[in-house]
Amino acid sequence: MMAEHISVNPKICHGQACIKGTRIPVHQIIRMLANGDRVEQLLEDYPSLKAEDIYACLDYAASLAEEQITPIDRLENAL
Repeated sequence: MMAEHISVNPKICHGQACIKGTRIPVHQIIRMLANGDRVEQLLEDYPSLKAEDIYACLDYAASLAEEQITPIDRLENAL
C-alpha cells in the first residue's frame, strides 16, 4: 500500500519522501497529526489528498521507526 502513495524523487522536495503526485512531504503530514490535526481536517485543507495517502504516511513512518532504534534520551538531547 505504501509504495502506491509515497514516492522519493531527488528532483522533488530535495529527495524527501512525499505523497505521490504532490509536493507534500510525509514528515509534514506526520507532524500535523502529531500536533493534533485530524485526518478529516487534513483532507479538507489539502483537497488533493485521500485518506489512503495519510495512512500511507503513517505506515511509512512506522517502517522507519522499525528500521532504526533511537534511544529516547538521544532524541530529547537533540531538541
